[in-house]
Amino acid sequence: MVYLHTMPSFDITLLTDRRYDKPANPGWYARQILDDDALLRSALEVHGLRVARTHWDNPDMDWSQTRSALFRTTWDYFDRFDEFQTWLDKASQLTRLINTPELIRWNVDKHYLRDLNRQGIHPPHLFHRTGDQRTLREVADLCAWPDLILKPAVSGAARHTYRLNTQSVADHEDIFRKLIAEESMLLQEFQQGILNDGEISLMVIGGQFTHAVLKKAKPGDFRVQDDFGGSVHDYQPHPEEIHFAERAVSLCQPNPVYARVDILRDKSGSICLSELELIEPELWLRHHPEAARHLADAVYRELGAAQ
Repeated sequence: MVYLHTMPSFDITLLTDRRYDKPANPGWYARQILDDDALLRSALEVHGLRVARTHWDNPDMDWSQTRSALFRTTWDYFDRFDEFQTWLDKASQLTRLINTPELIRWNVDKHYLRDLNRQGIHPPHLFHRTGDQRTLREVADLCAWPDLILKPAVSGAARHTYRLNTQSVADHEDIFRKLIAEESMLLQEFQQGILNDGEISLMVIGGQFTHAVLKKAKPGDFRVQDDFGGSVHDYQPHPEEIHFAERAVSLCQPNPVYARVDILRDKSGSICLSELELIEPELWLRHHPEAARHLADAVYRELGAAQ
């Protein structure tokens, strides 16, 4: 018997979500997503790679027909988490995922912060399991922090992210009870520096820092995402900030092909980790087009190593 093996149609597929896959009339938000992916596609094609782009839940996509799939803007996964987990299990059997399924599963749940905290990467945090019967007042009192952030362990784009203090805890009791009944929650100490100094995002590709941006919240808000009116600025990080970011990424196993490390300064002036994004980070390639080449190079090496 002779078996015929067909070559995959694509070397790599860029993953997005339905909203950003060929939008008919893209606004400014979708336009910047398309611009970043266009830069990356061009850089990948320089290597002779055949590139596709589609939404991760495309029912017509045969994942065995792409050698690899690169997570880019799958920004609805946290709203459809069970469905995403099922897809992740199936797709990982048919194609190579970048970053790896192991890293994705670890990073989608903010319990990863606990793992990093054990290795000296901060900030302080306290997790509460699904079904916890304590009141928000009781768990907030355990922290002894005057100003806190409450958010789900699986979240993105500031979904259900609330700023609390000792006076406003009671105002959030109902939403806490609703959320904790269905998912784990996380409390973090609110860092006042984000209001004046903003949050720094450092991109690390192939283990090396490439570029950074500074994100600032609009007046009267603490959320730095542009979804909420935040602004993005070019930023030249200090060497210690670069070292912090590269070290945080080096602690991940296996090492990610790409990562975004969000940091800020605590009240003592020390660097602390806000988020480590390995699954679908905004990389602001349009602010630093050379980084698209670095990412394409890293992907090309990854595919070569897999042969």
